Amino acid sequence: MSEIRISAEERTEFGKGFARRARAAGKVPAVVYGHGESVRHVTLPGHDLMIALRTPNVLLNLDFGDGKSQLTLPKQVQKDPVKRTLEHVDLLLVRRGEKVTVDVPVTTTGEVVVGAVLDQPLTSVSVLAEATHIPGGIEVDVDRKEEGFQLFARDLELPQGVELVTDGDQLVLHVTVTRAEIAEEAAEGAEGEEAAEAEAGEEAAEESAE
Repeated sequence: MSEIRISAEERTEFGKGFARRARAAGKVPAVVYGHGESVRHVTLPGHDLMIALRTPNVLLNLDFGDGKSQLTLPKQVQKDPVKRTLEHVDLLLVRRGEKVTVDVPVTTTGEVVVGAVLDQPLTSVSVLAEATHIPGGIEVDVDRKEEGFQLFARDLELPQGVELVTDGDQLVLHVTVTRAEIAEEAAEGAEGEEAAEAEAGEEAAEESAE
């Protein structure tokens, strides 16, 4: 699990005007909450924060410059819908050894057999994991899997100590046959039937001639 130390500054100003000024200065407003403590309003360096958030479920160790720090987990990230720049972040306080519920991505490795298609309805699952040992993702090997292969959430191989929260009956991925192949097989079947009928007709004609 990635843990990144990042500087944090207390803030006493609020509102859209302050948020615009902060972002113009390269900072992102954020709130820190959890464990029954009072909500803490802070600003974080925008560039460092954006790089850190590229890692799913990254732990941010907030450094306030006074020898004190807080371990947090990003829970909600707001971005500008057009520019995709960071606008605000909600951070949940966590403790080492504490278990938290998070969503982790499900990725695949390998290639299914030629002519088949991999369909993945579920790209992430919710799990319960120790805060400092959250898996970066769950990999599924689909190499040479054929039509009819299915994988449900309950079938995922989770790291030790990680528990599945998502309903185990949810379909994560399955392998289907392509429409082109179905059409090709149908065409081949029709051709086969036509050939058989033609051959039967020829045999009948020969018998009549005899």
